[in-house]
Amino acid sequence: MGEFLKSRRARLRPEDVELRAYGGRRRVPGLRREELAQVAGVSVAYYIRLEQGTADNVSAEVLDAIARALRLTPDERAHLHRLARPPRRAPRAEVVRLRPPLQHLLDAITHAPAYVVGHYTNVVAWNRLTAAVFVDLADVPPEERTWSHQIHLNPDYRARLDDNWLPVARRNVAYLRLRLGQDPHDPKLRGLVDELLERGEEFARMWEEHPVEDLRHGEARVRHPEVGRLVLPFETLHLPGDPDLSRLMLYAAEPGSPSEAALRRLAETGAHRSSAEL
Repeated sequence: MGEFLKSRRARLRPEDVELRAYGGRRRVPGLRREELAQVAGVSVAYYIRLEQGTADNVSAEVLDAIARALRLTPDERAHLHRLARPPRRAPRAEVVRLRPPLQHLLDAITHAPAYVVGHYTNVVAWNRLTAAVFVDLADVPPEERTWSHQIHLNPDYRARLDDNWLPVARRNVAYLRLRLGQDPHDPKLRGLVDELLERGEEFARMWEEHPVEDLRHGEARVRHPEVGRLVLPFETLHLPGDPDLSRLMLYAAEPGSPSEAALRRLAETGAHRSSAEL
């Protein structure tokens, strides 16, 4: 929690929180602890203990005051509360089971990528266009069949993302930070992060920035070697009846756009396999 708070103090200047800057050249970036405590309405000594991890039983009201002072987003505010009171979840199932109707749904979507992911960015099931547009997951070892592995450790996939790689990579890191706050005692999740920290230099640098953001909707941009540039808005749908799964990801090109025509061309080739065909 101390590292997270320091990273958020570093983002702000005194004028951002309507404070007058004193003392000439500042030795540290961002707000000083004293300034943050002043804006949040807590004592300096207490805030220092909070950053040092020695302030027990901090109240929700104090956390909210600090979150307001730091201009935290809703995702960051929730993350701060979880860091102060780490949740404990029941162990997740070792074997993820996919209900057949979910695979049938994916296979029925023939002109857009669609896939189901688990709680570790692992791709549990996918349709043919997911393999055609992003990466042919049938050729990926099961232990590396996660978007985290593909984004940070697969140079071919990075090349396909082209100039969109950096925002995609940051989004993935922010999501993993959020997930680790939700399941801090999950050894599989910690193992994934540790592997990426060891193998991905750029991942490690982004991880130190403490980004936190959930994945809800957005836009995928891919430079495809066969059909050119694809722009695909996406939506995420949660699966409350499937606790071992995280969400269903659906992509759709704008009607009448070059991306829609390109997806149709890829769908006509039928050269890739869905997870049902493995």
